[in-house]
Amino acid sequence: MPGSNSDDSPKDKDIEREIRKNRKFSIVEAIGQIAGGDFMKGGSPVSRKRQAELVVEEYLRRHLVDSGGVLRIVMLRRLGESLINADYEQPLAALAEYIPGVLASEHLLEELVRDADAEWGRVQDERPYFQGPGRAPHPDDPYTIGSVRLTLSQLREALASGEK
Repeated sequence: MPGSNSDDSPKDKDIEREIRKNRKFSIVEAIGQIAGGDFMKGGSPVSRKRQAELVVEEYLRRHLVDSGGVLRIVMLRRLGESLINADYEQPLAALAEYIPGVLASEHLLEELVRDADAEWGRVQDERPYFQGPGRAPHPDDPYTIGSVRLTLSQLREALASGEK
């Protein structure tokens, strides 16, 4: 019988047969039997990359001040690419490497702000406020170059201090 252990005693096989006699067939059960009882033993159905993303997502949820509600989403999207090449055992290290790179590059910071503005516009179903280089931000813009720089600096400090 698929999924049965060849070391099962006749008594165990009789019990199993009795239990199965009155049950309806299920494709899920059949797949489980074919895969064997040890199919997921010691493993996780969630990939290591996804586990790392979830750790970063939870950290951002707790430590990222985000009045518009979408900076975390945009950062996770951008970080996903960094996590592909990162050590999945230390996902916050990828975040700790990403932030200084954005803060050091005005171009990367402007791209992040623009992506956050665009995402905010989609979520709110409103026209986003894009801050142009060298121009003052719109007073209602939730994501300005200055506000995102401050937010990322605070996040960098939280990471450096070891806040969990």
